[in-house]
This record gives sequence, C-alpha cells and structure tokens, in this order.
Amino acid sequence: MVLDRVAGKWSIGILIAAAHGPVRFTELERAINGISRRMLTLTLRRLERDGHLVRTVYPTVPPKVEYSLTPMVRELHASLTGLVGWAERHRSAIAEARAAYDSAVEP
Repeated sequence: MVLDRVAGKWSIGILIAAAHGPVRFTELERAINGISRRMLTLTLRRLERDGHLVRTVYPTVPPKVEYSLTPMVRELHASLTGLVGWAERHRSAIAEARAAYDSAVEP
C-alpha cells in the first residue's frame, strides 16, 4: 500500500528533511535521530523506487550524491508537516495516556 511507504517510521523524517532542497546522505543521517546507516540506505532506496525522491549523482571524486523531493511529494509536504507538528504537540499527552493504560492493565 502506498500509504505504508510514505508513513513508515523513517520515511516521514526523510521527506521532511529533504523538503528544503537537495540534501546529502550525511545531512539526512544527522537530521534523523536514531536511524542507522543501513536503514537510511534502505529507506532512501524505497522512496526513490516509489517516485518520492530523486537521487542525483555528480561525477566528482569522491562522488557527490543528493536527494530531492519529486513534485508529487512536494504536494504531500504540507500534510506531512502538519502530522509531525501534531505529533510533537501531543507527545506528552500520548505518553501519559500510555502510562495510565499500562498501569491499569498490569496486575
């Protein structure tokens, strides 16, 4: 399903980070807290395969690689930004709800 790819654990962070223009692998790695190099590589490949990112390789030594959003995902950017903002605003309320639920369920 398309939504599964865009809403994946790391996909939203990558797409948000790439929204301000072409971004390099190491910039993404620094911007996305907790992602491993392997997971970043796999997620970038999936996003490129699905037409969400364009990967541009420049013929330099060492090679320079940049990732940028496709027009299709630029259209989605406002919704993703809203979703991320909502999650940040409600992070503590969600954590409190989880703690209350867990304490009520545990014997």
